[in-house]
Amino acid sequence: MKNDVKILAIESSCDETAASVIVNGRKCLSNIISSQIDIHTLFGGVVPEVASRNHIMAIDSVVNLALKEANCTLNEIDAIAVTYGAGLIGSLLVGVSYAKALAFATKKPLIAVNHINGHIAGNYLTYPELTPPFICLLVSGGHTAIIKVDEYNKHSVIGSTLDDAVGESFDKIARVLGLGYPGGPKVSREAIGGRTDLQFYKSNPSLGFNFSFSGKKTAVINYIHTLAQRGEEVPVKDICASFQHIAVEELATKTIAACKKYKQNKLVLAGGVSANKQLRERLQELGKENNIKVYLPEFEYCTDNAAMIGASAYYSYIAGEDIADMNLAPAPGLSL
Repeated sequence: MKNDVKILAIESSCDETAASVIVNGRKCLSNIISSQIDIHTLFGGVVPEVASRNHIMAIDSVVNLALKEANCTLNEIDAIAVTYGAGLIGSLLVGVSYAKALAFATKKPLIAVNHINGHIAGNYLTYPELTPPFICLLVSGGHTAIIKVDEYNKHSVIGSTLDDAVGESFDKIARVLGLGYPGGPKVSREAIGGRTDLQFYKSNPSLGFNFSFSGKKTAVINYIHTLAQRGEEVPVKDICASFQHIAVEELATKTIAACKKYKQNKLVLAGGVSANKQLRERLQELGKENNIKVYLPEFEYCTDNAAMIGASAYYSYIAGEDIADMNLAPAPGLSL
């Protein structure tokens, strides 16, 4: 195998059309993202059919721009990588179809990447020295899980959400408060300066390393509705600050506990909610107290992007794993 391996990666699992060129799983030559946030803000959330149609319109230009920014031609690419799950079926179909056609036309290997492996691998781009094993806290709009990463692209789930993901809860609370989409960043901004002592529900300590955000989200929404029905002022900043505080505290304390139980002194944060300032600060604080090194991805690798997909694909490529053929199909319900 030659010294440098260049992978062209494609990501279209939700509402971002992205392409990237990655070298040796650690160096990003380009990371192009065409976001649909402005479009879906009009609807208060992602509309799958709208997302799919916009992926179709954007994908060719995004891939060409990624190659141009990387100063690279298709002939110099060693493999094509694509997210095949989890995600929205229509969105995934656009990326998978395009990648298959490109791989077929160029006779390049096609690497199927699990979106979750991608989020974890985004940290390899931020920290070239990072190697498994470690504990990963994955927090996004679709997933909330504590994962033990044993090897590159090989992991086991220690705990996960039993219902709503934390990012989904942020979005739904933001919608009820009239803050708009996407909810996470808007709730975080409103939380600045707010009280953190509002009690919406009684905590349930019996879940172990698992999480349950559905009841918490519902309790917050009921609290808002009750105030509104009584004609009382809804303290938006206090509600945002209190819910964020509760969510961050549970995420951070359980993850640190997992590190201690499994004797891991490296903790990696991944997923869209990893951009949350309070979560990052709390993990660093607890990490320092417990002699655990905390790895926080650069913000460009927090939300969905193709660079993380290329980083993950590199380790599959050198191991000869996850090489797909023209029968590759989207897997919207792909598990962790």
